[in-house]
Amino acid sequence: MPESALSIGEVINLLRDDFPDVSVSKIRFLESQGLINPKRSASGYRQFEGDDVARLRFILQQQRDHFLPLKVIKSKLTLWERGEETIEGTGQSSLKLEDSGEPLDRASLLQRSGLTDDELKSLIEVGIVRPIPGTTVFPTEAGVVAAESRRLMEYGLEPRHLRAIRLSVDRESDLLGQLVTPLAKASNADSRSQAREILEACSISVNAVHRSLLSIELKQHLST
Repeated sequence: MPESALSIGEVINLLRDDFPDVSVSKIRFLESQGLINPKRSASGYRQFEGDDVARLRFILQQQRDHFLPLKVIKSKLTLWERGEETIEGTGQSSLKLEDSGEPLDRASLLQRSGLTDDELKSLIEVGIVRPIPGTTVFPTEAGVVAAESRRLMEYGLEPRHLRAIRLSVDRESDLLGQLVTPLAKASNADSRSQAREILEACSISVNAVHRSLLSIELKQHLST
């Protein structure tokens, strides 16, 4: 095995802190589906190099944070290989406003988030988690919202406290929505496509401003 290459066991140890459910069988399955393709030694053992580990980390993060099906992740890998998709936390990226996955029913949302039925009910009541209008299912992104809300609740926050986040998002959405109202209402596809591009681009700045302002304010709590 090359000096820089890792065995499958070493890769699991490297990733386990961020992805506790990673396993030999899961890595083998991803390989069987064509998402990763590590080299093999003369005796048939998998050899993972730096790019293989980065690729695997990207795949696992898409599954954990966005609950994306493998078919969608495979298409995003093409962008990742060109440097157009980043592992979250390593760079700024805009929101993607096209459909990114299958809706979640209530049972799936509970399973993926780790919430109890009463906790989910409370989050729905305060508007943190919302079903798709006119349906009883939830957007794919609701899985992330629910899971992160559970983590905040474990630190002692209650659903009613999280309503502040919803109000902030609603205000930001209304603000940016004003920029594209004429384009979004147009019947032609080009105008609607332009509206999407504007919103996706603006999301980069909004996220950067939000994160920076929050960082400034949180530092104040540590200096007092």
